[in-house]
Amino acid sequence: MRNHGFTVIEVVFAAALIVTLGGVAVPQVLHALDDYRAAGAARYVATRLQRARMEAVHRSSEVALRFASTPGGYVFGAFADGNGNGVLSRDIASGVDQSLGPPERLADTFAGVDFGTDAGLPAVDAGGTPPGSDPIRLGTGGMASFSATGTSSSGSVYIRSRTRQLVVRIYGDTGKTRVLAFDRAMGQWKPL
Repeated sequence: MRNHGFTVIEVVFAAALIVTLGGVAVPQVLHALDDYRAAGAARYVATRLQRARMEAVHRSSEVALRFASTPGGYVFGAFADGNGNGVLSRDIASGVDQSLGPPERLADTFAGVDFGTDAGLPAVDAGGTPPGSDPIRLGTGGMASFSATGTSSSGSVYIRSRTRQLVVRIYGDTGKTRVLAFDRAMGQWKPL
């Protein structure tokens, strides 16, 4: 007569093997997930900038994506010029320049990801200025403004997660964006 089943030693061995392999794989999976979220967040911000650019062309008036620091982190949202003088902070405050949607918080959509810079981060361009502690490098108003012809103000928006540092660059002449990731091993910025 044959016994069908497993001995206690076989079950314990199999369980120990599964736990060990899981313990090895989980950190790598979490690191990869964090990388994907950060890359997704950077691409999302680049897309939101391009949407603002297309909205400006469509409306034939200036549209800006405004980034503002709050106690809970940065929020951003699009605003349309209401009086022909460009999107200005004072016109937003007075209601002349209208919001094109509710403000968004990056961390609400991409867990563990927000606007920020790592300490000692080098400049993106050789000879350029390092970002320091300010992740929104868009001038004094914290806005990326797009004209009816598709041009824009230039600047950079830095995004980081626990394992990744990225930047979304905005090029003024064309209004186009580019996403770069910082390669810690090489100490340089590379296209994503």
